[in-house]
Amino acid sequence: MTGETTQQLPLEDLHKAAGARFGGFAGWNMPLTYPAGVMKEHLHTREHVGLFDISHMKLFLVTGPGAADLLNRACPLDARAIEFRQSKYTFFLTEAAGIIDDLIITRLGDERFMVVANAGNATTDEAHLRALAKVFDATIEPLDRVFIAIQGPEAAGVLDKAGIATDELFFMQGFEPRANWFMSRSGYTGEDGFEIGLPEADARELLGKLLADERAMWIGLAARDSLRLEAGLCLHGNDITPDNDPASAGLMWAIPKDLRAEGNFIGRAALANILAEGAKEKRVGLKPEGRQPVRAGAELFDAEGNPAGRVTSGGFGPSAGFPVAMGYVSTPLAKAGTRLVADVRGTKVPVDVHALPFTPHRYRKG
Repeated sequence: MTGETTQQLPLEDLHKAAGARFGGFAGWNMPLTYPAGVMKEHLHTREHVGLFDISHMKLFLVTGPGAADLLNRACPLDARAIEFRQSKYTFFLTEAAGIIDDLIITRLGDERFMVVANAGNATTDEAHLRALAKVFDATIEPLDRVFIAIQGPEAAGVLDKAGIATDELFFMQGFEPRANWFMSRSGYTGEDGFEIGLPEADARELLGKLLADERAMWIGLAARDSLRLEAGLCLHGNDITPDNDPASAGLMWAIPKDLRAEGNFIGRAALANILAEGAKEKRVGLKPEGRQPVRAGAELFDAEGNPAGRVTSGGFGPSAGFPVAMGYVSTPLAKAGTRLVADVRGTKVPVDVHALPFTPHRYRKG
């Protein structure tokens, strides 16, 4: 984000005290790693509990009699069909069905919805929502909250010990446990876990309790990336952008079938055309041969040397035990097991199309 001042997390002092190494991400100064290092941070999250400061992400409260209609226009969503405390993965789309951002929307009441947006798109998302809201009776309130993710198989136990009850929540559910708090059972790792938005003073108190538990430790952005990549989860700006549509990205599961033909959402006509014609490319998992990671930007070629696609995310998968990547390939080549070649700075690396996710999701479903 050239020319912009790098923003600091409200809890930056805690990360410095924990020995974090910082770097820029989406205009924020973010903890990339801690002294344990990426491998140990990653595996600790898979085995115990990782704590992630995701305060760079943005929470918007959308309320009012027209809140559901506003969200139905902005997203391929039936907001009125969302049950109270239920969360839905969805998107803002362009008229051409490109993905402006991917979001999680939780219904908190009759006319009350929480929207969680990505850091790099927060300003764009707010402007987009406000422009649409001019014709709806709805209020958009950006919230000033610390946002913490608690991820891993022991997350519920660690929170329970800290006095935060979790048993009543299943995966993709959220609620307001107390004033100015928002809590959901969700995350970006493929593991069971929670995300809590809360005032800074409350966050410092809660983190003191969580970090006193030996099962929990801080995890940086680098391990967050390897965790989400193994889980086959998209990073906006890499795996999904305004140049990608939900059909090509393999995300049509997030759009109710009846809305694909009859919805009022922006981009519906373009998406219908894409579905009728068939997506020309598909997002797939990619498993490089050997131990060398194949990273974003590498071009892909078929067995005859013809251009076949591109890598959008890549690295080493500590849990998988081998390099993992995602990318787009032409639809005829998208079948698992298809052998391709990646050009890594002039070196030809064989890669196989691989089913996603690389490691199984372990969500607590109802």
